[in-house]
Amino acid sequence: MTKLIYIHGFNSSSSSVKAGLIRGALTSLKNPPDFVCPSLPHKPNYAISILSEIIKSETRDSVTLMGSSLGGFYATWLANHFGCKAILINPAITPHVDLRGYLGCQRNFYTQAEYNFTCQHLDELEGLYVRNLLEYNLFFLMHTTGDDLLDWRVARSRYLYSQQLIVWGGDHGFSEFDRYLQTVFKFAQIT
Repeated sequence: MTKLIYIHGFNSSSSSVKAGLIRGALTSLKNPPDFVCPSLPHKPNYAISILSEIIKSETRDSVTLMGSSLGGFYATWLANHFGCKAILINPAITPHVDLRGYLGCQRNFYTQAEYNFTCQHLDELEGLYVRNLLEYNLFFLMHTTGDDLLDWRVARSRYLYSQQLIVWGGDHGFSEFDRYLQTVFKFAQIT
């Protein structure tokens, strides 16, 4: 059976809007995949450990990852490590650099849980940075040009030889995401 794993972004949770859209769309399918969307901890290595355990119980071809923002960064590491497909939605490319301005007290948008975001978090993220993608065909990049946090041109260049969908305008949350669910399902081979 196919397993679709959604990986939420920084200060988000399994209750995110995109996760809800995916859940809703999957209920209309005759043979939906097993959908997993864990609420991940703020510690990068711990988050990767949880996701790795989920993936290890499956075969490479049965898993498709879908990661948004920081979740896209995690999905890149996981796909490169395990050889499974990954759909990247406005993915963070270098969060160990880009999140430096967020050091200090943080609050999860959905759970309201507070924690201290430290240099150790940045070090863990840097340790997860994939310098060389092993198989470009594993990745499907989806990016909006109107993302005010992440530059779509950087992502386009990073995944240059991967399948890409660049949407003009939009925002970091990819508010038009529901329009592209069938494209996502096609890449994941979900019918």
